[in-house]
Amino acid sequence: MSFTDRLVLAVHIAFVIFTIGPVTAAIMSTPRAIRTGNAGLLRYLVRTTRIFGAASLGILVFGIILGQSQQDLGKAWLTASLTLFVVALVLLVLVMRDQRRALAALTAAARDSDAHQHAAQQSGAQPPATAAGEEEAAASTGGAAITAASAAAVATVERGRIASLGGIVSLIWLVILVLMVWQP
Repeated sequence: MSFTDRLVLAVHIAFVIFTIGPVTAAIMSTPRAIRTGNAGLLRYLVRTTRIFGAASLGILVFGIILGQSQQDLGKAWLTASLTLFVVALVLLVLVMRDQRRALAALTAAARDSDAHQHAAQQSGAQPPATAAGEEEAAASTGGAAITAASAAAVATVERGRIASLGGIVSLIWLVILVLMVWQP
């Protein structure tokens, strides 16, 4: 293996370490941020996923360069790895879409909740503490609580999608790792 091949391999491995780890951690942390309603953390995780997901394209680029220089691109294990990586990238795009939807839903729910509290303070009423109180407040404020509840439901659905797609992406990356080490 020449010096150039070793350099390309080192850069390829560096991209793997410094992009796959952070994007996986961000994806796996997203459902908890949605569950707790932490829009600030979710905004950070969306940005982290987008940046490191885009940077992970370097893995593909340097992997193809390395495979071409080693004349391994025709081997089945490398073709399977490249195909799985592209599938993982497509799923990663779906995860990013779901993260943005969940963030929008949490932001809308927080905005509606703030509007509801503001309206309750203006009328001198205390914020309702029960579900019946929520319905009564929704009727008096034009349905803001219903909107907040539907936004929270959207965020819950997105949380489930992100968790399942994130698990699939992680499993794909594990299969690729096995293929790279084993090279059947």
